[in-house]
Amino acid sequence: MHGTQERSRFFIRGPELNDSSVAWYSREISVPAQWNDKELFLDLERALWDTQVWVDNKKVEGHEESLSTPHRYNLTPYMTCGKKHILTIRVDNRKRYDISNGMAHAYTDHTQIKWNGILGDMTVRAMEKIRLESIQLYPDVKNKQVKAVISFSNNTPAAEHALLSMKVSAKNGSQQLEEQVKKMDVKAGASSVELLYNMGDNPILWNEFTPEMYQATVTLEANGRVSEIKEDFGMRQLETNGDKMLMNNKPLFLRGTLECCIFPLTGTPPMNKEGWQKVYAAAKEYGLNHLRFHSWCPPEAAFEAADEMGFYLQVELPAWVLTIGQDSSAVRFLRKEADRIIKNYGNHPSFCLWSLGNELQGDFTILSAMLDELKAKDNRHLYVTTSFTFEGGHGGWPESNDDFFVTQWTNKGWVRGQGVFNQLSPTFDKDYSESVAGIQVPLITHEIGQYSVYPDLTEISKYTGVLKPLNFMAVKNDLEKKKLLDKAPDYLMASGKLAAILYKEEIERALKTDGISGFQLLDLHDFPGQGTALVGLLNAFWESKGIIDGKAFREFCSPVVPLLRFPKAVYKNDEMFQAKIELCNYGNDILTNKTLHWDILDKGRSVKHGEIQVGELKFGYNGKLGEISVPLTDIQNASKLEVCVKVIGTDYVNRWNIWVYPEGEKVEWGNVKYTRNYDQAMAWLNEGQKVLFNPDWKKMKGIEGKFVPVFWSPVHFPNQAGTMGVLCNPAHKALADFPTDMHTDWQWWDLNKNSKTMITDSIQGGTPIVEMVDNFTNNRRLASLYEGKVHGGKLVLATFDLQSDLENRPVAKQMLVSLLKYMNSTDFDPTIIENFEEIKDMFDRNSK
Repeated sequence: MHGTQERSRFFIRGPELNDSSVAWYSREISVPAQWNDKELFLDLERALWDTQVWVDNKKVEGHEESLSTPHRYNLTPYMTCGKKHILTIRVDNRKRYDISNGMAHAYTDHTQIKWNGILGDMTVRAMEKIRLESIQLYPDVKNKQVKAVISFSNNTPAAEHALLSMKVSAKNGSQQLEEQVKKMDVKAGASSVELLYNMGDNPILWNEFTPEMYQATVTLEANGRVSEIKEDFGMRQLETNGDKMLMNNKPLFLRGTLECCIFPLTGTPPMNKEGWQKVYAAAKEYGLNHLRFHSWCPPEAAFEAADEMGFYLQVELPAWVLTIGQDSSAVRFLRKEADRIIKNYGNHPSFCLWSLGNELQGDFTILSAMLDELKAKDNRHLYVTTSFTFEGGHGGWPESNDDFFVTQWTNKGWVRGQGVFNQLSPTFDKDYSESVAGIQVPLITHEIGQYSVYPDLTEISKYTGVLKPLNFMAVKNDLEKKKLLDKAPDYLMASGKLAAILYKEEIERALKTDGISGFQLLDLHDFPGQGTALVGLLNAFWESKGIIDGKAFREFCSPVVPLLRFPKAVYKNDEMFQAKIELCNYGNDILTNKTLHWDILDKGRSVKHGEIQVGELKFGYNGKLGEISVPLTDIQNASKLEVCVKVIGTDYVNRWNIWVYPEGEKVEWGNVKYTRNYDQAMAWLNEGQKVLFNPDWKKMKGIEGKFVPVFWSPVHFPNQAGTMGVLCNPAHKALADFPTDMHTDWQWWDLNKNSKTMITDSIQGGTPIVEMVDNFTNNRRLASLYEGKVHGGKLVLATFDLQSDLENRPVAKQMLVSLLKYMNSTDFDPTIIENFEEIKDMFDRNSK
């Protein structure tokens, strides 16, 4: 995602702490005497960025610079067993290579911070001179075996006779497999051997539903000394078949979101399983099975927790580079980093997908070669050149060696709603089949959503760690100055509900597209950087904002989802509601002999219902299961109806709103005068008339009318309308015949698009009937429907179009009907607007 240079540094540490430099860490350690005749190694689990080591002021050979894997040093020549030594570590967190312009999440101040130090385990270990160095395990589900590539180190002068054994057991205790033993010679230096291990007749397969793990114990006995490594793995077969992704020969659909190293209390990623279990538990609560680590690789604990909880991970090299190839040292670093990631994390079954980085640009021949190298080294993962790109000639179609494809559009069109929902009137029978036609690898939609939500200012008290929520504090101070602080909870809820509605349709369109294999949301939770991008339904702590709970979200985001195709959101009551019932089944089993029950509800009361018998719901997309065809003639009043589809005997249910308006209802003007001209409105108001002033929105000053809220961040992308949806009181008498919630829903599309939003800060008195939520950088009072008394007359000012083509714009007509009933009633008694003349320059004085 590209954007302008951000205008403020919300959420970044203050300059007094923003330190990229060198720090030294030193302590005395005692080396046990019994470690004599062993080799000593120092392991630093994670550091940022470069480390060097000294023992008793003597420099240890080499330096380490991985952003993703442990740093290791051989201390053997520098330490004496039975003695004390001073161990000194130099950490330099200054930028070493051009991997990003400060935005790759492995090295950034936008999410994690450029901390200095060492995270996780810091250990000095004693190891045998003849030892096991590593084990790489390659499951072969089809042949019920696992290939073990075992590496050795022999730091004695000659080859040694040795006994190698391998034994595998299920970690749940259900299986103890037969030990395999091999006599061999371990030659001096580095060497390796391959073993094929039989997993028995019924190996337990790993996936999101049965995340069962095995443990391989490999032992090497040589010259009376024993070296042992225990390595966990899962039996799973991840592969592709055309445009489908398969897990253990079943279609796999990835329901994912991003993880950008966002941990506000520490500014660093958790190094224990508990921290990651919280993340995955929150994601699973909202129906997800997948996490994309955007431009970084998490630590060991993240993989361990994902293994145990059945979560599919996409790992990326620490790269968000627009000039790949210009810095050859950066390319060399990334190649070495890839090798280190394979060695340290490759055995984890949760490590499923691998991308070379985020939105990479530059020399794609270099990227292609890197991808080929990785695929040749390790077949346990699926690979993609880049998670989308804006590079010319790329990004619209997979690269020739991509195993899968991550994109927001193809050469044929969009595959995400950001390019659709604001431009086209709401329809629910569309998918992205035309856009994905002809693509021969699985497609995952890139960073879908990015719908901004107003800040939840109650989060301020949660920041008890190293970071301060300067952004939230600035917003709160601004609201206090403008006497709007009491509106903040409503702003949050109105914008959040709209975002949830849009995320639902984003997800359902992906599910309805047979050629899509998953989505990656941006985001289920908030992104604090890039000027503040509060696009989450959860906050940066993976906690609910109260917008939508997991149970409601799982109705449209889970392994099995009932779906409905219908052409529009708004109907007249002389029309038929017609819909097609579908279902996606990416569960663990084919569903047989099921009953699909549908119901149309009016305030909880069933208007019409029916059932469809289905013999089999196969894996994947199930279309054309049945139809709903219901006349709406019984709906006599303007109504919001709920259409519900559920699978009887299961928890699988989904629901949609439609709006029905009476066809024959006439526009009754009564005593109300209508005009688009300011001077005419003032003349009538001076006469004490009731006036509906509806200026030509195309000619007036104001903010562009939009249906969707702020994209990503109003700071990072300042050149956008910047509104965040409707805020109104559904119980207001003006809306009595215009059923609505307090927030935008699909029926508002026509009114919002055909409108200008007024900035009402300068208006003294009166009351907004329909407000628009402003973004947090401006916090202006905004409205598109306002009422007040002016010069003895009574005014309703509407800045959405209530005049044009009303017979074909039922929402506008129904709003007009509702307003006129209100204005002709005794309930119409607004407060005085004291300075209405001051806003006259907002309107075109020549409008008629």
